[in-house]
Amino acid sequence: MVWMVRFIVAFIAILSFISSAFGGKVYLSLLTGNPGGTYYPIGNAIAGLINKYVPEVYVIVETGNASVSNCTLVGSGEAEMAFAQNDVVNWAYTGAFIFSKPFANIRVLASLYPEAFHFVTLKSSGIKDIYGLKGKRVAVGEVGSGTEINARLILEEAGLSYKDIDVNYLEYSVAIQRMKEGKIDAFFYTVGYPAVVIEELASTKEISILSLSEDLIKKIGKKYPWLSRHVIPAKTYKWQEENILTISVMALWIGASSIPEDIAYKMVKGCFTHINETYFFHPKMRLITLDTALEGVTTPLHDGAKSFYKEKGLLK
Repeated sequence: MVWMVRFIVAFIAILSFISSAFGGKVYLSLLTGNPGGTYYPIGNAIAGLINKYVPEVYVIVETGNASVSNCTLVGSGEAEMAFAQNDVVNWAYTGAFIFSKPFANIRVLASLYPEAFHFVTLKSSGIKDIYGLKGKRVAVGEVGSGTEINARLILEEAGLSYKDIDVNYLEYSVAIQRMKEGKIDAFFYTVGYPAVVIEELASTKEISILSLSEDLIKKIGKKYPWLSRHVIPAKTYKWQEENILTISVMALWIGASSIPEDIAYKMVKGCFTHINETYFFHPKMRLITLDTALEGVTTPLHDGAKSFYKEKGLLK
């Protein structure tokens, strides 16, 4: 998967170089996520707006390999743009936590929407809360993914560790298949809701999305302020009768500092000016607004994006 992404973005870079040399379009890659998740349809929606309203740019949407990989590829100059969780973006920029060196060329174009931590269990597992995971088969996400990092931190603040569970490092689509087969009891997934794959799972298995306690959420937020208290409203999923209390991060649209300032300005402007045209792509598109365009941003903005937000009065 990673080698394929690297090949494609390298090919796009060559196209962009040749095209710009002859005064043509600028080709930019946008790394998203698995087609069954939220990043991919939203990436296609935003790319569609840019390709329609910024004629000198053509954005090519690519599937990605989660936040850590997306940040690494943008930071190393192998991709121009990507979506990633704000906590992971901050760590990538500063060279903290799982990143051995800083990627100082990462810039933020916009904050998009909240991604909620989903704690999904089989009803037959008997798991009622986070502490019921002891001894259970739990998929925590791929190693180093945003989901896996969130899972590790939440378990830690609950007084648990991977030693207390039968840990499975699985990408969410694999985790869902394993749950269908009865091979895991629970999985974690940080994603914008409603997640189509969770709806599909519920059509074949009796599942629950469990809440985190208020006390645990306060404890998490005190240590990791970018992990915010969040409520998934009742009926977000057809079978969901009550609100689900959890934590969330913000999905960010990031880009390399090497993207020309005027291009970045036009892309961000094109996106926010015409965002209403994309509401049919995914429910999360309605949450992408100027009012929240800077929410959860702790990494420097791209100069082009900064110019647009100043123009709109969001920055001085």
